[in-house]
Amino acid sequence: MSRAFLLPVALALLGAACAVGPNYHAPAPPQSTDYGAAPVSGPTTATANVPGGTAQHFELGRELPPEWWRLYQSQALDQLVRAALQDNPGVAAAQAALREANELYAAQRATLFPSLQGGFSALRAKNALATIANPTSLPQTNPYYNLFTAQLSVSYQADVFGGQRRALEAQEAGVEVTRFELEATYLTLTSNVVVTALQEAALREQIAATERLLALQRELTSTVEAQQGLGSASRLDLLSQQAAEGQTAATLPPLRKQLAQTRDALSALLGQLPQADPPARVDLAELTLPADLPVSLPARLIEQRPDVRAAAANLHAATAEVGVAIADMLPQFTLTAQLGSSALEIGKLFSSYTGFWAAGASLSQTLFDAGALRHRKRAADAALDQAGAEYRAAVLLACENVADSLHALAADADLLAATAATEQAARESFEIAREQRTLGGISTVALLNAEQSYRQAQLALIQARANRYADTAALFQALGGGWWNRPKGESP
Repeated sequence: MSRAFLLPVALALLGAACAVGPNYHAPAPPQSTDYGAAPVSGPTTATANVPGGTAQHFELGRELPPEWWRLYQSQALDQLVRAALQDNPGVAAAQAALREANELYAAQRATLFPSLQGGFSALRAKNALATIANPTSLPQTNPYYNLFTAQLSVSYQADVFGGQRRALEAQEAGVEVTRFELEATYLTLTSNVVVTALQEAALREQIAATERLLALQRELTSTVEAQQGLGSASRLDLLSQQAAEGQTAATLPPLRKQLAQTRDALSALLGQLPQADPPARVDLAELTLPADLPVSLPARLIEQRPDVRAAAANLHAATAEVGVAIADMLPQFTLTAQLGSSALEIGKLFSSYTGFWAAGASLSQTLFDAGALRHRKRAADAALDQAGAEYRAAVLLACENVADSLHALAADADLLAATAATEQAARESFEIAREQRTLGGISTVALLNAEQSYRQAQLALIQARANRYADTAALFQALGGGWWNRPKGESP
């Protein structure tokens, strides 16, 4: 074999240890040791003597369980989450996308190896009788002949400058992007199911409390009407009470509308058509508020958040694509070889004097393409800048989410404590008014007014409790949900 043929092989071997373009380096983690004024560790939130009023303690470095929603100790909530993970079409789509990415990576990896093709052809032809030379080298008695050819063809594009390896690197990073997008789908779905189920439970309690309040308003209106008939109440008193009753009645339709839409949203999350009631019913009174809450510093957070990990993998892919664009601008080396047999009769294939072979090498270099390769390189550079900016945005969003959740939990605890105190005072005031009414010390209208204030305080307390449960779920979502603590190879 000639030296000219061995030259591309030598170049391929020499270039095997290097690849053009920048090498990917993971961005440096944030050095911040806190989230500004948000509590990080040590502080304990305010308490309230009501369900969901437990003090919550922030623990720096505490690990998150992968099934964090089970900390609420609600079998119904766990049932809803598992149903969503099993039937939600978004999960199925993300899983299929990961399978696709793995197959594309395997297909790209095949480009590093030679391509072998086998072929067989059969030809029936007729020679021109008036030609000088007979192509078949047989007496020109029969112009018709058959030609059978069997051959193997090998081709190999030598990855001298590492373009194919960079493309494989980009494809592998793409698999990582898709894998973390799947984890983000799991996290977003579980969080949405928890928050939606909590909202549905809170709306049911708010509607029940509003209906009791409206019943009181109607009773109070009837009392004022009777008093007006006796001359102890004016027309203005009656109109004022009727207006108050109408205002209370007007709050029910929006609540019922919101409850119906929340149930529809929960059904969609479960991968089901709208239902009158969800398959499992969550009640706020049955929930346990997680007391020990994990907090991760920014340097650890970026390793936990699926969206940040996906952005980092996307940055890796964009870095490799720059190398691909550079390699495309450089010479391309291809090695080819053929081996086969050709005979006039199929039974004589691979017999003596029917074999043939060929080997060759080629080098190609684009000399003019109106700047297409140069512009593709610049586009790859711009895509790398874009991926870098998107990664920084993902880090900022992750830290913002955690800080917002910490602020919300501290404020929720204070609000619940204040609302619980208001509700307790209103309840005690109502009980005193009821005793006084029994003794004839106050009117029925005064009693009903006291109970109305108590019911309104109940409404505020229900919302404050629901907010605390929901913002606790938001913290687990902001921290990444604990997917990294799941047993290897196990899905949620």
